[in-house]
Amino acid sequence: MICRPAVIVRRFTVALMALTIGACSAMPLAAADLQGLLPTPLLLVGEQHEAPEHQALQRDTLHQLAARGELGALVLEMVEQGRDTRHLPPDATEAQVREALDWTAERNTGAWPWAVYGPTILSAVRAGAPVLGGNLPRAGMRTAMADASLDGTLPAPALQRQREAIRDGHCQLLPDTQIAPMTRIQIARDRAMAQTAVGALQPGRTVLLIAGNGHVQRDLGVPRHLPAGQPHRVVMALAGDVAGPVDPAVADRQWVTPPTPAKDHCAEMRQQMGR
Repeated sequence: MICRPAVIVRRFTVALMALTIGACSAMPLAAADLQGLLPTPLLLVGEQHEAPEHQALQRDTLHQLAARGELGALVLEMVEQGRDTRHLPPDATEAQVREALDWTAERNTGAWPWAVYGPTILSAVRAGAPVLGGNLPRAGMRTAMADASLDGTLPAPALQRQREAIRDGHCQLLPDTQIAPMTRIQIARDRAMAQTAVGALQPGRTVLLIAGNGHVQRDLGVPRHLPAGQPHRVVMALAGDVAGPVDPAVADRQWVTPPTPAKDHCAEMRQQMGR
């Protein structure tokens, strides 16, 4: 089961509990289970954006890598490619970090609350690891929409699944003429994150990439755009009561957390689109 939220919920509460992986019923986890996933040069951790337990697991993952001396870099979907903290010292102020990542009230905070992702970002900076924006810049979206060559970067069945995911993620409200262009943006985002992550690789260290589940899954997302044979591991965090079997073609592991409160995302989207 793969969940793709239609819209990003803007209000989060901080939670510290997560659940075991692949169990028949939900059991509390005190920390992110990385056993068997490390060492790896690239660890892709997915989330459902509205699940605060997922961000808590991400923070713990980063802390474990830092404690092992293996954190190479943090790559984020939430920041545009080209923005990073490479020039900042470990004791940089929060304001300096936010400025470096263009995470200001006018730009990023509306979609991605700093209170949710800021602690993980600051932990990476304090550990001496660069934080890198991985997402396709807004300025590149129009070009991506018109770039039909992006269609050929996925096998036909995967491309069709991406198109259906775009259609479903927008609650069947997009005109058919917009499905292919919007899918190209998704593919271009995945390609940008892959390029950023590969560019940050260091011998003996792990690049941690954090993005939505749809971006990290092996059959459709970022892994499709990695160089052939590039070692990596994929974890998908799912909000629900139980975990289903893990398909190695999609991910290496699932982290299952409590269900999120029921919310009619499609009603919100219909309102936003005036329907």
